[in-house]
Amino acid sequence: MKETLIDVRAWRQFVAVAEELHFGRAAIRLHMTQPPLTQAIAQMERSLGVVLFDRTRRRVALTPAGEALLPDVRDFLERAQALPVRARAAAAGEVGRVRLAFVSTIGFERLPEWVRDFRVLCPQVALELVEATGDVQRAMFARGELDAGLVLHSPGAAPPELARLPVAEEPLVLALAERHPLAQAPRLDLAAVLAEPLVIFPRRIVPSLHDAIFALYHAAGRVPVVAQEAIQMQTIVNLVWGGLGVAWVPESVTQFRREGVVYRAGDAFAAKAQSKAGATPPLPVCETSLVWPAGLNNPALARFVDFVRERSAAA
Repeated sequence: MKETLIDVRAWRQFVAVAEELHFGRAAIRLHMTQPPLTQAIAQMERSLGVVLFDRTRRRVALTPAGEALLPDVRDFLERAQALPVRARAAAAGEVGRVRLAFVSTIGFERLPEWVRDFRVLCPQVALELVEATGDVQRAMFARGELDAGLVLHSPGAAPPELARLPVAEEPLVLALAERHPLAQAPRLDLAAVLAEPLVIFPRRIVPSLHDAIFALYHAAGRVPVVAQEAIQMQTIVNLVWGGLGVAWVPESVTQFRREGVVYRAGDAFAAKAQSKAGATPPLPVCETSLVWPAGLNNPALARFVDFVRERSAAA
């Protein structure tokens, strides 16, 4: 059976008559004459195949069907009235959805603050969060499953096919077990550190940063001895605690306070290993960037990008 659509004006007329229970008063309220209103209600009943009002010369009353319909029609009209405002809010990025992936390092401190403050600023934008490494994020972008991502990389090595906003730069620090002999040294010799077994993430996760760490070893004339690979930074730190080796991790990982693991920053090294050319190899740094498909038309995403840009500049 084909359903008949009834326009918003007719539903408003129905509500007016239902609330006034008088066609004359309802017509005055609607700024119209009574005969067209009477005809409109009769046409609505014919279209629905349902009698909505009992009419006598003395009274007008809602039928059970009319009473059942009234709350839904009121809700429908309220929603219809809000549609222009919602449309303008959506165009301004105040309403919508942002599917955001992130790497664990940004999730230790900055991301929770951003999510909290952005929800206060734009409470009608839904942030859908998923933790994912850079390689997983690129695959999700290719499938259209993400609006934006926070990725880790070496400076300037963000995915070139995506628009990019740098949000943080931080040095790598050394994670080692508290019981490790080097952990007790007041100053660390980089050459001794580079001789230790290494716990590191697979190259496919963050190729640029993996290569930067290996370059540190090669510049000092050493080949890294990889004891174990692990994807998540928390797992890497736990493996360090277990005595499998040392690890170079972003400074933000120090927020993960694993008992039995200590972190040593660059200023803890007494003397850096010399490269074959005699120069001192620098300790690597890493960047975190917000990335998204260029040209993507999502006002809510644009609002989120502007928000992150302001927060990053302030930081």
